[in-house]
Amino acid sequence: MACMAGSCSASSSSGVVFRGREVGGNGALLAHYNGLRPMENMHVALSGTKSSGFVSTSARKCRTVKAVASQTVSAPKREKDPKKRVVITGMGLVSVFGNDIDTFYNKLLEGESGISPIDKFDTSNYSVRFAGQIRDFSSKGYIDGKNDRRLDDCLRYCLVGGKRALEDANLGPEVLDTMDKSRIGVLVGTGMGGLTAFTTGVEALILKGYKKISPFFIPYSITNMASALLAIDTGLMGPNYSISTACATANYCFYAAANHIRRGEADIMVVGGSEAPVSPTGVGGFIACRALSQRNGEPQKASRPWDKDRDGFVIGEGCGVLIMESMESATKRGAKIIAEYLGGAITCDAHHMTDPRSDGLGVSTCITKSLQDAGVSPEEVNYVNAHATSTLAGDLAEVNAIKQVFKDTSELKMNGTKSMIGHGLGAAGGLEAVATIKAITTGWLHPTLNQDNLESDVTIDTVPNVKKKHEVHVAISNSFGFGGHNSVVVFAPFSP
Repeated sequence: MACMAGSCSASSSSGVVFRGREVGGNGALLAHYNGLRPMENMHVALSGTKSSGFVSTSARKCRTVKAVASQTVSAPKREKDPKKRVVITGMGLVSVFGNDIDTFYNKLLEGESGISPIDKFDTSNYSVRFAGQIRDFSSKGYIDGKNDRRLDDCLRYCLVGGKRALEDANLGPEVLDTMDKSRIGVLVGTGMGGLTAFTTGVEALILKGYKKISPFFIPYSITNMASALLAIDTGLMGPNYSISTACATANYCFYAAANHIRRGEADIMVVGGSEAPVSPTGVGGFIACRALSQRNGEPQKASRPWDKDRDGFVIGEGCGVLIMESMESATKRGAKIIAEYLGGAITCDAHHMTDPRSDGLGVSTCITKSLQDAGVSPEEVNYVNAHATSTLAGDLAEVNAIKQVFKDTSELKMNGTKSMIGHGLGAAGGLEAVATIKAITTGWLHPTLNQDNLESDVTIDTVPNVKKKHEVHVAISNSFGFGGHNSVVVFAPFSP
């Protein structure tokens, strides 16, 4: 989620230690628990200082590891084998700006904010009362009425986003029926699963007893069901599962799906992330973490990556799905090729539930490994769609990691999609992949909103407040999640 943030100290069997003694209203030990806000003794290292650390808190110091971000010695080589080259042939989404790809990106280019007061449930007693809430969602033509009424929104978003991506790739039901469906897989992850279905089941258990629990309680709560239902509806019999790595989920899925194609296990993968956390449980849970902005009076100004006045992230929701396909398959069927996936990487900080490593090794290594996997040099990258959640420590930590890898940032542009749509958690990487690919195909970068008082450490062009014309040569999209999960994917214009 807003990984690379402040200290959300807690105790668990994995050895993470809760500190302090603040007891919450529910009697839980909250620990001197400044949530994702920096504690008084937090220090974010300045770029260029002797220390390479990002954050110093009362958390334990980073253990010494025998690992370094390896340097590219020889000129990198991109994949040439059409069976192993992975291209993007379709995109689909469900967003706060609707379900149409072009409308979504045009709204981003216009700098329109999708953040607004929550009206899905009564928030009058909540300390945070706004979100990137989806309104007027319609699944007409994609889900039958009976299922539509009972499905959790996380599943509904996946089915609509996934089917729209298939349509965009000219893989509708009639075409799919002529293909070998065992060569087409689905990998749509979610960070939290069917949160509303889970909450409703627990409420039924507590208030009415176990006999009143819906038989759909478990199936609609578990994280693999989004991929499963999409495959059931479309008959796709290739690799099918889900990945759940908090807010890094969708990028992990892209990385895994591409490897299925490269290994010859699938020709086509329907891939992305879906999330529906704008609910009493989701919002309440992140309030308890002290992760969210509390700018209730100005919700559209709340998500402000890299701005000195940021105070936490804004929760969002939706789904972003790509059709990833081998170049050989796409060429054989005459598919429209939108862009190319060059590579990716995943790493773990192995440090803390929410704090970034003080040496930054996890993130900088992940970026470096993604470029090696893609066969590109740092100098070729001129656009970063940043994780940029608008948390106090996380934003600067990401910037400093980027500056460790890209020594010359004079031509680099970096923006934050979450400044307009909020943080979609497990769906964030999917929605941001769509934004990244649209930047490649349109030659326009959307702005980062609310760049009014930029941190002095942020010397990279953040495309502040107004869109910019920019020819993207190679782009990376970053996603980081609670638990120290780091993921980076690399996209570029397609060249035969």
